[in-house]
Amino acid sequence: MLALMIATKLFWPDEIGLARYDFLFLAALGIQLLLLACKLETIAEAKVILIFHIVGTLMEIFKTSVGSWIYPEPSFFRIGGVPLFSGFMYAAVGSYLARVTRILELHYTHYPPRSVTVLLALAIYANFFTHHFVFDLRYLLFAIIAVLFWRTTVHYRVFRFRHRMPLLVGFLLIALFIWFAENIGTWSRAWIYPSQHAGWTPVSLHKLGAWYLLMILSFVLVTLVHRPRPLSAVHQPVISAQKSVEEAAAVVISAPP
Repeated sequence: MLALMIATKLFWPDEIGLARYDFLFLAALGIQLLLLACKLETIAEAKVILIFHIVGTLMEIFKTSVGSWIYPEPSFFRIGGVPLFSGFMYAAVGSYLARVTRILELHYTHYPPRSVTVLLALAIYANFFTHHFVFDLRYLLFAIIAVLFWRTTVHYRVFRFRHRMPLLVGFLLIALFIWFAENIGTWSRAWIYPSQHAGWTPVSLHKLGAWYLLMILSFVLVTLVHRPRPLSAVHQPVISAQKSVEEAAAVVISAPP
């Protein structure tokens, strides 16, 4: 999606009969169908990605109605002030999380009860709407997230090596990359914030907190398909590539000529 946004920002011809936003929607739809046809995504994952579309589009309709951001260009495929390609931006996050969970064989230690995380996700989603009218509960939500996940570790496989990371750190890293992507998206004028009407400026780091909360919501939605699996004794212990190289070198040195 980012590559398409950049390319259409730089090279989209004004005289063509297709709006840029409509092209982004049709291209994203084609990519989604291609992923399914090539079996890079499962049907179950596609169902969750559809939920991402619905959840994201509903929030987009509300946020644009209260002026949080706008889509400055015309389009045919839209609901209110929201072009339909926007749902694919949320779906891209869901697709990434679903595929990473499967491909990297994610397992967890000290993962909180799934029912509790679902309630947390509902509270996060509600706060995206209610903070416009009542108190913003994001700092309370951050505290609850820290309490629930501070012991949680994610274990993942890269090639034949298994590694681990605090899950809270993993959430932060993904949120940070999304914040970078948001800067690219607003630079391309796929959407803009009120502070960017006169010209592009970097997205405030304050938005990183919102993306962190959205990461929790996205992650919990993916667990509806890929249930969090505890680390099993059948898995190899966590090792690093450096340690493996050192052990191999020791074997070579000690081997008889």
